[in-house]
Amino acid sequence: MKRRHFIKLVGGMAMACPFVLHAQPLARVARIGFLGSASAPGSAKSVEALRTGLRDLGYVEGKNIVTEFRWAEGRYDRLSALVTELIRLKVDLIVTHGTPGTRAAKKATSTIPIVMAISGDAIATGLVTSLARPEANVTGSTFFIPQLNAKRLELVKEVCPYVARVAALSNPNNPVSKPIIPAMQAAATPLKLDFDIAEAQGPGEFDKAFASMAKRGVDAVVITEDGEFAASFGAIATLALANKLASIGAQEYAKAGGLIGYGVDLLGLYRRAAYF
Repeated sequence: MKRRHFIKLVGGMAMACPFVLHAQPLARVARIGFLGSASAPGSAKSVEALRTGLRDLGYVEGKNIVTEFRWAEGRYDRLSALVTELIRLKVDLIVTHGTPGTRAAKKATSTIPIVMAISGDAIATGLVTSLARPEANVTGSTFFIPQLNAKRLELVKEVCPYVARVAALSNPNNPVSKPIIPAMQAAATPLKLDFDIAEAQGPGEFDKAFASMAKRGVDAVVITEDGEFAASFGAIATLALANKLASIGAQEYAKAGGLIGYGVDLLGLYRRAAYF
């Protein structure tokens, strides 16, 4: 079966209040802190997309901006310490990758601007109370992950009508996972799909998760949103194929070898983060 690549632009939203770093030429070199939940190698394309967006606005690394990177390597318990390091470096703003990093940054500072390059539903996860008028020091792009993953169930059933049992690959340490599962369970019932959950905190647990799905008779897997998953799309696609599972994830997942890609343009969100 040929891979199918679906593009979804609806469902992502840019919050309404950009900060003013790019409103006028800087008199000094700005220091940006980047708080990554995954690894540097796995996030290289995302970082390059952010830099492209900054260059489009006239900001060039080493010329008028310097970026300090900190990587949690999938260990979300490290995020608080890493954001503290960035604050000590007196960064002008902090760019976060994912809900866990944004939560850690928001808890650590109420004065340094925080730009969410990517985040699950910012209201549902408690990051803001309004998208039109985000309060305090948090802004950026957010999208509605529960509905997105529910739609992925419909698509995998459409592409692979034989699918009877589907699982969500989920990171239990990621707060965006909590609202995803009920939404997917509700969507599975009218599709006459048995719904299952396979948990993994990172690459070290992928083999076990896929072996468990195969043992339980799962026909298809939905790759939910997580920084560690996004950094390992190629490995996940290979495991899905090896275990004869149909699979669906973000747009970039299909580009990495997965069967179906459906979702917002993640790299596009990183480019847009420069606007804030």
